[in-house]
Amino acid sequence: MNGTIEQVRARVADQKTRQPALYGDIDFDRAPERFTDDPADSVAPRGVAGAEPTAEQLALIRAYTLLGDRVADAYAGLMPQHGFRGLIALLTKACDEGLDAVPDAPPELVAFIRDMEHVPDWVDMDLVREGARLDRPAAAILSPFAIRGAFVATFMNKYAALPMALTGTLGHESAARRVNETASFFTTTLLPGALERHGAGFKAAAMVRLMHSMVRFNALRRPGAWDASVYGVPIPQVDQMPAGLIPIFLLSYKLLRQGRTTFTPAERARVELSRYRCYLLGLPEDLLADTPVGVVQTMTARNQTLRKGFDDETCGALVRATLAAYLPPDRSWPNRLFDTVERGFAKVFFLRQFLGGDLQAATRMGVSVTLADRVLFGLVAAVVVSRMAAYGLALKIPGLRDLADRDLVAQLRRHLVRYGHAEFTTDAAQYRPTRPSETGDPLAASPAG
Repeated sequence: MNGTIEQVRARVADQKTRQPALYGDIDFDRAPERFTDDPADSVAPRGVAGAEPTAEQLALIRAYTLLGDRVADAYAGLMPQHGFRGLIALLTKACDEGLDAVPDAPPELVAFIRDMEHVPDWVDMDLVREGARLDRPAAAILSPFAIRGAFVATFMNKYAALPMALTGTLGHESAARRVNETASFFTTTLLPGALERHGAGFKAAAMVRLMHSMVRFNALRRPGAWDASVYGVPIPQVDQMPAGLIPIFLLSYKLLRQGRTTFTPAERARVELSRYRCYLLGLPEDLLADTPVGVVQTMTARNQTLRKGFDDETCGALVRATLAAYLPPDRSWPNRLFDTVERGFAKVFFLRQFLGGDLQAATRMGVSVTLADRVLFGLVAAVVVSRMAAYGLALKIPGLRDLADRDLVAQLRRHLVRYGHAEFTTDAAQYRPTRPSETGDPLAASPAG
């Protein structure tokens, strides 16, 4: 634990002092509507036998539901002076060349970089590197087809999905950009050396953190753009857990159902990769468990405190925009073919993994799953399984291991070219208010846009 619940609550309250322009009007003593004490009213009404969240874990999640990113928020708070492009330029230079290369670096930038440079004692970087190597086959072979379906799953709750709707992601073009940026981030972190201090993954994590803080800045600074009494803090720490930890949660859940309570060495390496990647994204150690029971308890605590809520205007529109978006970089016939195959796979993947196969629920959301989609899913699944099995075998044979890994790295680099350059930015001029403003459009004049 990073500290007691009281210490976490103190950090939450301290946001008013550190960032009064952002958090000054939020009543941190009042739980937002998004938080529920009743598991039956949550997105996960039942825990897993033997891994039910404790009262302390539930209280901890409740506290972190109101916590942003203290160092990145402070840096994003400089947007009125530097503009968001200026902040990105300074952060890029600091990541690429070090703080010494940034003359008169703002103290907020120094604190941000120093926070990311600190490697906690619990991190085993050798395990992180091994975890990246073990995750490369799935990223190279499965992820290009599954990323859209997995991304859509983050829109199933209106309280957690609202920041994406607010930032203008309802359009097909912006939805495609966000999917590709997400794919680019996770793919980048798996390249050799990516999570080292001057690696591409380290830099990408810094950019993602800044983007999230820009969303908080732009949402909280404008009257009518955000209702904290309903939604709490935009993109709180706990809402970054699903994207960063869902594979580890599913693994842990599977192990517990099998009666296992420890990870194998290979599984432990994957866990360490996910934990350190999430740490670079700003998640505190309290939310980064390292045992199957701990992982399931923490994620279940997050889900059991998140109130159920799906509205078509926010969630449905995000799902439809994302599933309709054209992801490839151009309209060449190979890319159009890939788009057809990938889109069909993504719809069935979403239906099976996140709607429990409920076709009526999919139809209500405007998602049409056809027989052709199911056929494409089956064909892709067969190819993916066979290729991953082949690479899995090659990675265990000493003479082939390095060759197979180099080939996987080359595939990842080709995927990155297709995903395009990730900007990891947010334009306040595209934001939509969450409720009507008596003074007209509160986002029309954006100092950071």
